[in-house]
Amino acid sequence: MHDSSQPWFGIGGVLVAAGGLVVLLAAPTFVSRYTVISLNSILMYLVLTVSWAAFCGPTNYISLASAAFFGVGIYTSATLGTAVPLPVLTLVGGLLSFGLAFLVGLSSLRLRGMYFTIFTFGLSELIRHAVLWWEVNITGTVGRVVFSVGDVTVYYSMIAIALATVIGAYCLQVSRFGLALRGIGESEEAADHIGINVDLIKIVTFAGTSFFMGCAGVVMATRWTYIDPSIAFNPLFSFMPVLMAIFGGIRNIRGQVVGAVALTLLADLLLTTFPYYYNLLYGIILVAVILFMPQGLTGFLERARNWARAAQA
Repeated sequence: MHDSSQPWFGIGGVLVAAGGLVVLLAAPTFVSRYTVISLNSILMYLVLTVSWAAFCGPTNYISLASAAFFGVGIYTSATLGTAVPLPVLTLVGGLLSFGLAFLVGLSSLRLRGMYFTIFTFGLSELIRHAVLWWEVNITGTVGRVVFSVGDVTVYYSMIAIALATVIGAYCLQVSRFGLALRGIGESEEAADHIGINVDLIKIVTFAGTSFFMGCAGVVMATRWTYIDPSIAFNPLFSFMPVLMAIFGGIRNIRGQVVGAVALTLLADLLLTTFPYYYNLLYGIILVAVILFMPQGLTGFLERARNWARAAQA
């Protein structure tokens, strides 16, 4: 049976991915502006989900600091937006998020389990409140106006970031780093005893995956045009990648992509169709998936395929 922890695409998957990319690149020429905006949201959550799962999936560490790294990118765009071109600004935001994640890794990756999870969530909240305090007491105003580059520019920028994120996650999975991360997830002590530099690999990978979150934050800030600490460091950006990865299947990139796309579309559908019951219905669906499909949608489909093959044999 296929091991879902290993990267697998197959020729069919490659062709589907290539066809999907062609359609995405051409989408602004035949879809409405609203659809482009919706696609931007999907691409944003795809980047956050795949970036989060690239480290947390194989290591079994649950980080809730995504909002911090994403928010750093947003505030980079708000602070330096008119001074440098968007590609340079995107790189700067990614590097600042990388630097923050590197420092967080140095101070927290010796923690495990719920202690690491609580620490990373506390970090996001600390940064949010620190920025809010700074704006209220030092700058005298809360929030900033961000320069706008247009929905289509944001769209193509997010496609580039999403593509880089998926390729980076795939390269990580098939590399020796990816094998070491899976070893750390199985038994950190055993990985250390066989000569793996556990701390270095965890810190570098944690920081590297956060780079893409910062890049996405820079670009998405230009779509919102106005941001404040509650928007930039919204806890939703920490929790949604976790839920999306679990929903689709945390152990492979296909599942992470499926989870990000499906839950973003589902949230939009429920919010517009059942605005007063949105949170209730969304929660019920997520709980049902976790209870009855613990390996996510892709894991469920994989098992169903195996059952069908066994029935035919």
